[in-house]
Amino acid sequence: MALYLRKKLDNKAEIAVWQITETEEELMALISVPNDEMEEISLIRNQNQRMQKLAVRALLNEVFEEKMYLNHHDNGKPYLENCVTNISITHTDRYVAIITHDEDDLGIDIESLDRDFSAVEKKVLSEDEIDDLDEDKRNEQLAIYWCAKEAIFKRMSQNRVDFAEQIEVEKFRPKGEGELEATFIHKDEHEEEFELEYMTFDRHVLVWLVG
Repeated sequence: MALYLRKKLDNKAEIAVWQITETEEELMALISVPNDEMEEISLIRNQNQRMQKLAVRALLNEVFEEKMYLNHHDNGKPYLENCVTNISITHTDRYVAIITHDEDDLGIDIESLDRDFSAVEKKVLSEDEIDDLDEDKRNEQLAIYWCAKEAIFKRMSQNRVDFAEQIEVEKFRPKGEGELEATFIHKDEHEEEFELEYMTFDRHVLVWLVG
């Protein structure tokens, strides 16, 4: 079993991270999956994606005492059919992570720092954010920007969000862990402010927000 991290936050949310060290067969042996969900997973052709789905199920089995029925809204946002707990999910080839809270809306995102994030600069950063980039930690900083904006996007559950224009992350310097301040600008120009947290481990960055 590869539960990598389980952490209760001060705001009563909980983060859990699973490191995928098992084979697909070993993951299958670890978990109990509702039939309709197993059928959906079996239709996924890409093995890495299947294993990520199975690892999410392993994580749910670890965190919850009862079997959870995982489903998704039309916009892709996950929810638990038989539980009022809110959930957000993220995964890479090597890790899957969830964040849960009984009341508040959530967002979480994980990325491997071995990825090249140069495209993020042109696609999702504002001019001010580009000006704030450090040359010596540029890729790590871009990864954190991306994860932060993805986490906010998941939290907001809105379609057609312009990451560069509608999500603004305040200037920061990458560390092993830290806090981020960000603003979401609605299309009617109403602004919502968010505080996010992040941590880096094993060449990965994880960013989340609650509330």
